[in-house]
Amino acid sequence: MDEKFLQGVLLKAHGGFYFVQAADEVYTCGLRGRLKQELKNEPLGLLAGDLVRLERTAAAAGVIAELLPRRNFLPRPKIANLDQCLVVLAAEHPKPDYLLLDRLLVCLLAAGVKPVICFNKLDTPAAQQRLAPQMTAYRQAGFVVLALSALHQQGLEELEPLLAGRITAVAGQSGVGKSTLLNLLQNQRLQTGGISQKLQRGRHTTRMVELLPLPSGGWIADTPGFSRLAMPDWLTADNLAQFWPDLQHWGADCRFDSCRHDQEPECRVKEAVAAGLLDRQRYQRYLQLLNALCEKNS
Repeated sequence: MDEKFLQGVLLKAHGGFYFVQAADEVYTCGLRGRLKQELKNEPLGLLAGDLVRLERTAAAAGVIAELLPRRNFLPRPKIANLDQCLVVLAAEHPKPDYLLLDRLLVCLLAAGVKPVICFNKLDTPAAQQRLAPQMTAYRQAGFVVLALSALHQQGLEELEPLLAGRITAVAGQSGVGKSTLLNLLQNQRLQTGGISQKLQRGRHTTRMVELLPLPSGGWIADTPGFSRLAMPDWLTADNLAQFWPDLQHWGADCRFDSCRHDQEPECRVKEAVAAGLLDRQRYQRYLQLLNALCEKNS
């Protein structure tokens, strides 16, 4: 390939320009006319995380000539080719919303994105002890679960190796410490918002999806207000359990292959819950989402 043509990762789009990292350089780019025409049929346009082919026109400038195939994407926040997503919860302020967590886990798995659960603000032994049962339940369900204190910069030694060479997004309720965590990982000052004392919620401080290069390689996405995802239209009560790893494990031995793990007889999932082998609260949240899907698809 001609050396003036490069493959890179789109870091962000702003003001009609596209900022692409190729090798160790960030190029400010426009779009080739043919690509502009092609993108008219692409409702989402170019997304942060897209792999593109650009033609270098100057030392740090170029023209994007081609959008390369995506492995996956999220429509909101608009980001492509995610390897994983850190789902961040706080020990308190705001109180963990486990139904929101389980909903996010389903949506990420359905999109082909690996979730990594991060419990933040574990600043005291009491907080760590209080959340230990929940962390254990999600580990037993098959998820990577990390205990962090961004305030005391604890737990980063376990997190940082998981980020190297990957594209990672960060999701969670407002106020759980996402921007503070990004500051520590990316070694730059992002604008951080305080906690609303009235609502016990954080103020949104990020307005644009942007990939931030990490010192150890890879990128972490700064995403505006990323606290939830819409359930995909094709997700139904019949396939919800496919994206619930702990139910998948026990459900393999159910009497009926089409078992929803609700009213069916000889359901190994319900037996595991009754025996204390499967977290009852997480199972109850599965039933909540299952019922919501039944109502939606009825």
